[in-house]
This record gives sequence, C-alpha cells and structure tokens, in this order.
Amino acid sequence: MGNSLIDQMKKAGLVDKTKAHKARQEQYKNKKKKSKKGSTDPLDEAKLLAQKAQLEKVERDRQINLKKKEETERKAIAAQIIQLIETNRVDDCDGEVIFNFTDDNVVKRMFVSELIHKHLSSGKLSIVRFGEGYELVPKAVAEKIEQRDAQCVINNEDVVESVNDEDPYADYKIPDDLIW
Repeated sequence: MGNSLIDQMKKAGLVDKTKAHKARQEQYKNKKKKSKKGSTDPLDEAKLLAQKAQLEKVERDRQINLKKKEETERKAIAAQIIQLIETNRVDDCDGEVIFNFTDDNVVKRMFVSELIHKHLSSGKLSIVRFGEGYELVPKAVAEKIEQRDAQCVINNEDVVESVNDEDPYADYKIPDDLIW
C-alpha cells in the first residue's frame, strides 16, 4: 500500500519531522474525542440535572404564588361582601310578622315588620347569609353580592307573574304575602 499523506509530504520536503509528529498527535486526539462522543461527560450530566432541578423549582414556586394569589383574592371578595352587608343592611326589621324562606331546602323563618314583609314579598329586599345568621339588604346590593358570591344570597328572586291565556282564573290574582 501507499504511504500516508504525512509520509509523502516528508519525502517531498514540505513538512519536517516535528510537524509530522504534531499532526499525528492531533489525529490521535481527534480519534479519541470521537470515540468518547457517545458517552456524556459527568460535568454535562450534572449541569443537565441542575437545570432540570432549577426548572422544577421555578414551576413549584409559580404554583405556590398562584395559590397565594387566589387566596388573597378570595379574602378580598369576602371582605367586600362583609362591607356591603354591614353598610347596607336594614336595621329596623324586628316585628311580629313571620316571613318564611328556604335555605338549602330547609324552611327558615324570620320575624319582620309588616312593611319589611311587603318589601320582601315584592322583591325590593333580599335575604343574605351573614356569619351564622341572616341579614336584609336592598335588591341592588344583593345583586352586587351575588356577582361576588352567589351562595351568600338566599332570597333574590324577582316576583314574576306568569300569564297563561287558557287559565280560567287568570283574572283572579293570588297575593304572595298571604298570612294564614
């Protein structure tokens, strides 16, 4: 077989012995690097693991921050509801007339005055949960509370009268505030 390129260049006088020796060493080093290319350096593995751990930590921190933000928003909404109820509640509601309402499929009763009873029956006032009890607030305030938390408002139904053309008793209206 023929001589290598380096041997041919030495014979031609283009390269001396030291340069040829350095070139062979470079070839040997390159071969070794290529053979080790399939295996990764332990430093590279450690870097990858560190980057992965850093990404996981960032994701955990982001999740924790989201939970904290949601909790502060819930607390702010609860504070707004409490402020709306405290500033707009009807104070003179004690009376001798019983007003029945349902709360979670349980019939509850509240003693109110006749005027308050009429306002509740007509839909001008609404009942909202406040702490362990109930408070009366105007309908507009109850709608604001319902936008923030629909479970707080108990009695916010509009008085809607459905009219049926075939109903023989349509001319005779039954009042909602009948007291037996």
